[in-house]
Amino acid sequence: MEQVRPRVAFHDLPPAAGSFLEDVLSGLSRPQKTLSPKYFYDARGCELFDAICGLPEYYPTRTEMAMMQRYAPEMAEHLGPDCILIEYGSGTSRKTHVLIAALEPVAYVPIDIAGEQLRVSAVRLAEAFPQLKIVAVRADYSQALRLPEIDGMPARRRVIYFPGSTIGNFTVPEARAFLQNARSLAGAAGAMLVGVDLKKDHALLHAAYNDAQGVTAEFNLNLLARINRELGADFDLAAFRHHAFYNAGAGRVEMHLVSLKAQRAALGGRSFDFRPGETIHTENSYKYSIEEFQRLARSAGFEPAACWTDPQQLFAVHYLTVPR
Repeated sequence: MEQVRPRVAFHDLPPAAGSFLEDVLSGLSRPQKTLSPKYFYDARGCELFDAICGLPEYYPTRTEMAMMQRYAPEMAEHLGPDCILIEYGSGTSRKTHVLIAALEPVAYVPIDIAGEQLRVSAVRLAEAFPQLKIVAVRADYSQALRLPEIDGMPARRRVIYFPGSTIGNFTVPEARAFLQNARSLAGAAGAMLVGVDLKKDHALLHAAYNDAQGVTAEFNLNLLARINRELGADFDLAAFRHHAFYNAGAGRVEMHLVSLKAQRAALGGRSFDFRPGETIHTENSYKYSIEEFQRLARSAGFEPAACWTDPQQLFAVHYLTVPR
């Protein structure tokens, strides 16, 4: 354990060294080639996603931020005093700053796979809240986690905070398993505050994932650049293009990388052939109605207790409790 600053402890629990290569090889070997969106977030990927969040077409970030600024005191009343706030995918922690100011938790535990961004945001929050104990954990929060370093902290309850719409990156069975893991970590009397993108006009969704400046396209293609750089692959980035669309039947936006020609890429001693028009499926972003997500939460063992939305019904933040 490394002390980054007073009252900020940093724990490094990265995935096994071979998992990135193994996941990529496994995904590219499927009939529908796939890559996990969790690998978007190298340093460049984090920069690009931060840029996406500020785009005029990308409504989720500004909508949720406005909701937090308006409703954080009300959310804090539901969560109650003396809690440990555990955040999955902390990112830049801008929305978290608003919640911490309203909630005043006894400790804050950000968990993110992007280690450098985690350090920067944790230190920034420590400077803003000098009395707050922060335990930053670099880990893959999509997997079941045990955090023994917080087991002894005096607190009334644990609250999982999962802002953004990242829950939508999981298929419905994966989302259920993820929520079950969160419920286990929250424990008895625990709770969860989770951001969920709502179903809406398809044109708004198309624009959000196909911005005019091409930042989302660069973000998508950066995944291949990372695989080239870190795993020694030889993908020709100019031979792929970004493609995102709303799959109404599945209730999700899909992001793909489309091969523009017949080509072959080498990786890990293997080669992968692509037909013209063949795709690599890089991300899903499921959209839920309020009722659909509440049913999902109940199936994972949570009880929906409150829900906040914006005036346009673009986004929702759900408060879920662990039944006693």
